[in-house]
Amino acid sequence: MSWLRRASLWQRLALLLLPLLALVTCVELWMTRHDAIGSANAAYDRSLLGAVRSIDANISTASGGLSVELPYRLFEFFELTASGQVFFRVATSDGLVELGSADLPAPPQGPPAAGTPVFYDAPYFGEPVRFVAFRRDLDRAPAGSTARSVLVQVGESTRSRQEFTRRFVRRAALRDALVLVLLVCGTAAALAAALRPLQRIAREVAGRSPDDLAPLAEAGLPADVRPLVAAVNQQVARTQALVAQQRRFLDDASHQLRTHLTTLQMQADYARRAPAEADVRTALAALATEIGRATRSTQQLLALGRSDTVAIEPAPFDMAELLREVAVGLLPQARARRIDLGIQAPAAPTAAVGDRGLLGEALVNLAANAIAYTHEAGTVTLLAAEDTEGWSLQVEDNGPGMPADERVAEGPRFRRGTRSGGGGGGGSGLGLAIARAIAERHRGALRLDARPQRPGLQATLWWPRPPAV
Repeated sequence: MSWLRRASLWQRLALLLLPLLALVTCVELWMTRHDAIGSANAAYDRSLLGAVRSIDANISTASGGLSVELPYRLFEFFELTASGQVFFRVATSDGLVELGSADLPAPPQGPPAAGTPVFYDAPYFGEPVRFVAFRRDLDRAPAGSTARSVLVQVGESTRSRQEFTRRFVRRAALRDALVLVLLVCGTAAALAAALRPLQRIAREVAGRSPDDLAPLAEAGLPADVRPLVAAVNQQVARTQALVAQQRRFLDDASHQLRTHLTTLQMQADYARRAPAEADVRTALAALATEIGRATRSTQQLLALGRSDTVAIEPAPFDMAELLREVAVGLLPQARARRIDLGIQAPAAPTAAVGDRGLLGEALVNLAANAIAYTHEAGTVTLLAAEDTEGWSLQVEDNGPGMPADERVAEGPRFRRGTRSGGGGGGGSGLGLAIARAIAERHRGALRLDARPQRPGLQATLWWPRPPAV
């Protein structure tokens, strides 16, 4: 079985078709032999029946006894065609009058009905012989007998018909072998022609450069191969999108990190040139702030790269526990800005199905954004909800909010809204992009809405329930 799994398509087709062709040939040869035996028996049996009819036509009781004029010419012809001796017997039903070989085997099913010939096989002198028995009624009983019927038996050796059958089957076997060879050659040529498009595609793909992700041409391909090529092209398109996304990520990441490094270099140069100790401390404080921003950007870049490439591992988890865990982790940051950070979990335990690690990362970024952009002494609330379609994690704040046009466009990487100027400021625009990417990996969406009748923003990460198995 391991060899079969490693075999090529050509070898698999040959392994399936060759035994089938051989089986069909054997069945056809068996049917040919059966037909040959039937045809030979029918032809030779007609000759036997003709001999019986000839003898019967020459039986007479006109002289008072039983007289038979034997067709010796016919017997000589039988002996020539049968390649052996011909036997006959004519006897009355009581056996008192008998001509020919008296010990010929009787029909196994008993005396035949009058006027109906019966054919049977029986050994005679150690040789297989084919017999025909025919009984006819006499006009009157022969002298010295009370029998009113006579039985005529004629037999001939089956050697000639067996030899005929062997020759016929031998010729049929040679013919079928030739047909099988022609079928195998024709099948091989047909398979080679049918698999030529696959070989062409293989050569085309093998001859490409590593960075060539152009779709494969579907023109001129068989209908059965087009779905495969279409699937390959679809995968190539996905790979192109992933490569383009990775390139954009590297470009944006290098730009973002280069900005931080440039700022750090400038502040370090200023600290070295500062004449007063107070100016040095100010420069060091600015350095510490920029290092924090660079650290935060780096962590977000790593999170964004992970959210794009890591495999989703959905599993049941408690949403209320996730809210508490995220709130406790962000509590020091909220206290530093005197933010009232709270959670609002469902009354009943809610078990959602998703990748808990990625969803927690998305919630951390949404909540960190809310804390950073909400004015001091503001309020940030983490919520969880469930509906018939799926689950959602929400972050609400009473900060400056976001204009409608920016809520629609928000989410691209390294893009900051106008509200970033308040509060904690200094964000790189990665938080919402991370949350949106994680939502899309869960086949969900990220929505940004203004709080109804109140200032602030409501960010909702929703994802659907997995399909029922």
